[in-house]
Amino acid sequence: MALTALISGVSGLRRFRVPGAFSRPTFTLFLLLCLCPVTLRPQAGKIGTVGLTPVELRVSGLEAPVGSDEQQPFFGWQLHAGSVVQHDVTQFAYRILVASSPGLLDRQSGDLWDSGQIKSRDFIHVLYAGRPLQSHTTYFWKVCVSSSPTSRSTCSATSRWTTALLHPDDWIAKWIAAKPDGPLEPQALEGRGESHSIPETLPLFRHSFEVSKPIRQAIVCISGLGQYELHLNGHPITDAVMTPGWTNYRKEVLYNTYDMTNVLKPGLNTFGVMLGNGMYNVPGIEGRYTKFIGSFGNPKMILQTHIIFVDGTQQVIASDHTWQTSPGPIVLSSIYGGEDYDARKEAPGWDTSPTSSWSYALEVAAPSGSEDPGKSLRSLLIPPMKVAEVIRPVSKSELRPDTQIYDLGRNFSGWPEIQVKGHAGDTIRMLPGELLDRNGDVTQRSAAAGKSNPVLFTYTLAGDAPETWHPRFTYYGFRYVQVQTMPVHEGERPPTILSLEGHFVHDDVSVDGLFRSKAPLLNDVHHLIDQAILSNLASVLSDCPTREKLGWLEQTYLNGSSIMYNYGVAQLYRKVADDMSEAQLTNGMVPSIAPEYVAFVDKNGKSTAFRDSPEWGSAVILSPWAAYQFYGDLEVLASQYDSMVRYSAYLKSKSINRLLTFGLGDWYDVGPLAPGESQLTTKGLTATAIYYQDLVTLAHIATLLNKPADATRYTNEASEVKIAFNDALYHPATKGYDQESQTANAMPLYLGLVPEQDRAAVLANLVADIRAHHNHVTAGDVGFHYVVDALTEYGRSDVIYDMLTQTDSPSYGYQLSRGATTLTEAWDTNPGSSQNHFMLGHAEEWFYRGLAGIDFDLSRRNADRIRLRPALESGASDASATVNTVLGQISSSWHRSGKDWSAKFVIPAGCQATLILPAGAISREAQIHGATVNSNESSATTGRNETRILGSGSYTFTGSI
Repeated sequence: MALTALISGVSGLRRFRVPGAFSRPTFTLFLLLCLCPVTLRPQAGKIGTVGLTPVELRVSGLEAPVGSDEQQPFFGWQLHAGSVVQHDVTQFAYRILVASSPGLLDRQSGDLWDSGQIKSRDFIHVLYAGRPLQSHTTYFWKVCVSSSPTSRSTCSATSRWTTALLHPDDWIAKWIAAKPDGPLEPQALEGRGESHSIPETLPLFRHSFEVSKPIRQAIVCISGLGQYELHLNGHPITDAVMTPGWTNYRKEVLYNTYDMTNVLKPGLNTFGVMLGNGMYNVPGIEGRYTKFIGSFGNPKMILQTHIIFVDGTQQVIASDHTWQTSPGPIVLSSIYGGEDYDARKEAPGWDTSPTSSWSYALEVAAPSGSEDPGKSLRSLLIPPMKVAEVIRPVSKSELRPDTQIYDLGRNFSGWPEIQVKGHAGDTIRMLPGELLDRNGDVTQRSAAAGKSNPVLFTYTLAGDAPETWHPRFTYYGFRYVQVQTMPVHEGERPPTILSLEGHFVHDDVSVDGLFRSKAPLLNDVHHLIDQAILSNLASVLSDCPTREKLGWLEQTYLNGSSIMYNYGVAQLYRKVADDMSEAQLTNGMVPSIAPEYVAFVDKNGKSTAFRDSPEWGSAVILSPWAAYQFYGDLEVLASQYDSMVRYSAYLKSKSINRLLTFGLGDWYDVGPLAPGESQLTTKGLTATAIYYQDLVTLAHIATLLNKPADATRYTNEASEVKIAFNDALYHPATKGYDQESQTANAMPLYLGLVPEQDRAAVLANLVADIRAHHNHVTAGDVGFHYVVDALTEYGRSDVIYDMLTQTDSPSYGYQLSRGATTLTEAWDTNPGSSQNHFMLGHAEEWFYRGLAGIDFDLSRRNADRIRLRPALESGASDASATVNTVLGQISSSWHRSGKDWSAKFVIPAGCQATLILPAGAISREAQIHGATVNSNESSATTGRNETRILGSGSYTFTGSI
């Protein structure tokens, strides 16, 4: 079984880009070093002179951020090696310079901070240690690195970041509204609340001011609740939509920061602000769908602008009672029920010039009820929602003389945009939906809406010239749009639709991963899951963009890797962690959704399984841990540790003899009944297995945070739960757990609950059950994650491959065969369930970690953080994946024909990786730059596998198995 290795060590790679992808990556901190001496190296030493350049500079994980409110940000960069013949390149030392101007950096001077030459291999997380930072200020920085004690340092290009308001008392602006709030409303409850027949029109705000001198810098900070659209001199100031992100507004309100230096003009300038309800104010409107009814208050806003002139003087524009307000053209807005717009109520020039006809705004309390306007405001730089793609119809058909059906060809989250011409008062009524009924009408059955309570977008024309419109403050998941054109007077000609297109709206995350295969079905499954992920990135990780739009928490860790291999979500996961801690109850319980906009309780006010389920609440521990594994975000672990401890104590208080027996269990598994609560696996198995995972994870986190007593305590508690779990649920005679479902055997197998001597037998039982179901899944929302991970971990990717290539129900292939373009809620594409759900998307992780073989985990040490383990024996013929991580770009590409195979791997500069291939596939020698390496110094054989440590560079292997 001969194998040759051609190692063409290449430079560290530039940031991975995908055509049409988003430009701003969202990396985060990483406290551990990935760099250590490499075992595999030529006997004669390195060849050539190493050149190393720092690239991809980040401040607190972001590229040149505007609006950071951190007083001690951290710096990170990636490494670019200077020659294609370099291999095993590391950083020896760095020096960071921070200055008030780029010119100082050009002279190698940092007037705010000069770190000096620091001998360190850390290029991910270096805390700022300079002079105190000031609000609304732009800072410039660069870093210089060297690769050895004798090599010259090479410096990066200059980068920058701009601060927001760093202290609550920096806010002098006031919250303003068109009408005062009533008493604070209590927690919204499912099925409670009153609907009203007349919706409230949304307000507009405006303010004019003079700019009398040349400007050096102008920064604006704004929040509008529930959501806002900011205009300056008649134009939106950003292409972000649906801002700010959703939070528990009683405790935290996000604001956004924009640099206006180049858009302010000399003389008169005018701010205009439109407000929407969002999740801040969810009204009950008769004849419209809503998931719940609840309100934090009436729409309100706050804005503060700092202008610094060239002569050094300053001007502050702040919202207060001198701002003007008037009812706007949005006459109905519901995050669930849709939006109605009456163009006849537009006020021409409202955002360009002063007017005396408007009322003055009211100064009101903050959403928390505090009179301190900045107390709960925070600038968390999560990716904003944007229109990511414009989708044009694939067909249009006439259903009735006044009604057309537009088919956009795919399901996605967003809104339709129309161009229309007609008379003043003519109306366009749009009914979006995922499916058509048997009569060809759009149906919203899959989203729990119907003819009596639909989700609608309506537009009333101003008349004359062509008019273009789309909703602003709500969105929906849809493929079809049923458009009804209604003239203002019966019998007249209806308005004409000139065009209709769909806008795909989701968080503006960076594209960090790319997977592809020559197997069309695998690519289609990947795309199916990917589109559902994107459709549910909306400042929370929602379950669906239609029925609920709520942040169901189990997805954040069960599908965490599936998301992170594809997209940069480090900042989003910081927000999710905050949402969970803010939602936590005083008794330690973490509800299943966060923010908890609605509480799922029974008629007596007691929490139901939809509110209190260990598989969901445990996200408070397991979601930050998932982010740490991918981004090294130790600060999130530290900030959320108390919440984790309180939740583990809550679970302990609910346990009986160390077992938990409540919750939803393996939601939506495939059993004899309609999908819902677990059928094939008892709730005690899933709940207790997750409890054990919580404790083991907490022990790891406590160790990282230097809390040895806690680590010991949680390790001991985990051991007690393990004993109780096996005593109650393991059947030694049959080598199976509980009811021996796929979930029941996979969870203990992957989590390390199975006695070591019985693991092979339990694995065999898991595989046998899958084969008995003709390679079909029976696991649900919780269990399928562990089925995929257990089979991957124990080298049975061949079973996963067989499952993913099925085309009959239940399977991904069946969903595709039924016309699904996004992952559906139920395995069988039940039309009564959501058609755009990503909770069953666990196979996405396998495409990267299992099939392509990029196993990335920063909780492991040294070379083990990057494992390269392509599934050469899976049954697939090829796979290729590239992932841009906080360490740099990692790629794996392989192809097999018969027994012959070839593979290429790229390891970023400054790192090393562990290569794992079937035993016997690696030759006794490898050639690196012409020097022979003794494989005994770099490889080892364990069981069926042989491992080898590789330094940074590009490697090509060929061989046979």
